[in-house]
Amino acid sequence: MTIAAPVEAKALAALDDKLSKRYIALDPNGYFLIYLDREAGLICAKHFTNTINEKGLACDPATGKPLSVRGKTVRAETRLFTGRTAKELCIKIFEDKDNPCPITYLDHAAYLGREFVRAEMALIAGTEYVQD
Repeated sequence: MTIAAPVEAKALAALDDKLSKRYIALDPNGYFLIYLDREAGLICAKHFTNTINEKGLACDPATGKPLSVRGKTVRAETRLFTGRTAKELCIKIFEDKDNPCPITYLDHAAYLGREFVRAEMALIAGTEYVQD
């Protein structure tokens, strides 16, 4: 019986860091800001709409101006999703028969799933969660 070599956490972290720097097309249906509500024991995901301009930048649909990733622009979310686990949150977003799913790109859906699992792990461990 052959035993596989142990996986190196540093190598996997380096791979993830590299992959996080790749170009991705933004979802024209909007984006999510994910955070934890520790008092309530919830993973929260605020959904915001946007438009995508000819340069591929996310823009405020009301003004047409590009959204700043570093700015303190305050926008109202279109919906707030919450769940106690990553799975519960995904079901609420993807399987709600009364409200259409606000995600149009599969890579966006996969990214959100990964982030929700990271958020759940931070909630359980009591560690800080910062969205990638």
